[in-house]
Amino acid sequence: MSKRNLKKQSKTDWKRIDKMNDDEIDYSDIPELDDAFFKNAKLFVPHNKDIVTLRIDHDVLEWFKKQGKGYQTKINAVLKTFMRSSHPHH
Repeated sequence: MSKRNLKKQSKTDWKRIDKMNDDEIDYSDIPELDDAFFKNAKLFVPHNKDIVTLRIDHDVLEWFKKQGKGYQTKINAVLKTFMRSSHPHH
């Protein structure tokens, strides 16, 4: 998990959210997780990450940055997916 910058003022109306009950929450864009989901779910415990200096083409880095917050995590996910597709037993 990344650390949140607690110095920034949240734009979320937390008082309004705290007063809401479950019936007032709009779940229309989130599929309900049924028994089949949990039957097939796998737990992946993240490994420790190493801090490295890596040379990446400028356009590649800019593309990932344009994807929004967490671009470094996305780069790692792409590399991990490539690794697993190359060596399925990992």
